[in-house]
Amino acid sequence: MRVTENANYNTMLENIHRGKSKLEDLQTQSATLKKMNRPSDDPVGAAKVLEVRTDKVNNEQFQMNAKLANSFLLNTDHAVEDLSEIVVRAKEIAVGQASGASSTKESRRGVAEEVNQLYQRAISTANRRIGDRYLFGGYKNQTSPVSAEGRYMGDDGEIMIEVAKEVYLGMNVPGHQVFNTNVKASLDQRNLQQNQQGPARTLASEAEGPEGEPVPMGAQNVNLFQELNALKIALNTGDLDAIRGTLERFDEMHGQLISVRSKISARVNSLDGTLSAMERHNLTNAQLTSQIEDADMAQVMSDLAKQETVYRNSLASSRHLVQPTLLDFLK
Repeated sequence: MRVTENANYNTMLENIHRGKSKLEDLQTQSATLKKMNRPSDDPVGAAKVLEVRTDKVNNEQFQMNAKLANSFLLNTDHAVEDLSEIVVRAKEIAVGQASGASSTKESRRGVAEEVNQLYQRAISTANRRIGDRYLFGGYKNQTSPVSAEGRYMGDDGEIMIEVAKEVYLGMNVPGHQVFNTNVKASLDQRNLQQNQQGPARTLASEAEGPEGEPVPMGAQNVNLFQELNALKIALNTGDLDAIRGTLERFDEMHGQLISVRSKISARVNSLDGTLSAMERHNLTNAQLTSQIEDADMAQVMSDLAKQETVYRNSLASSRHLVQPTLLDFLK
């Protein structure tokens, strides 16, 4: 079969273009340090990289959510700790003033002012916020959850935030779980307690719990602010029985606050574990992406030198394959 000059010429151009294309690809890899610069370089690898990058973006959002929840819970824990200190100090005052032998009318009125300051401090702590969100308001976190009279104006909403794929965690503790507790009381003492304690504490048959549900029979709904106010009134009036009656309720409230702090600590530990798991997952994804995308520079430089030699030899051999004629110049 006769090989024409035109066939030789086309073969030479094809070989030169192929060598030049390979040389350009290797030069691009050496410049970008990546062996996959276009999806067409590795379609399967490109799909995997896109999947990993999407996962990375999702994890970054989950990490932001987890850090927000962690900050919210830590500030809530500090507030509950302050309330616990207030309850402990109020109980110390009640213990010191519960006996007529160890206290006088003047001393009781003196410490009543300290109890009033504890009350104001408790109101301020209950209305603590982070940014523009109040800690204890539930869903109503744009307005103060506790009024100056100690009335809770929030709701029982628990804000759930996604900290991992399909994993939700409550980032707040509704105020009713912090400021209220139920104390068991004997029904035989019902009338006596109602007469002595007034509207500050209501027994089971007439009371509703923090969420509007009836309190169990024989239980007493105790509110932190009402107890502090009742102690202040008892100190000013010299009612020793009422002062002694606050001791058990302060113990119950202190136990409730400890329970809330335990719940918060459990959530914070869960967030820490979730963040650590996401960081490990991101590291694994980064390693996988590097394996797919990053070029082996030693191999690239070796291939580049070899391909450059091939390209130069291809140009040199083409001069012998196609001899210039007068017809070439006429084309």
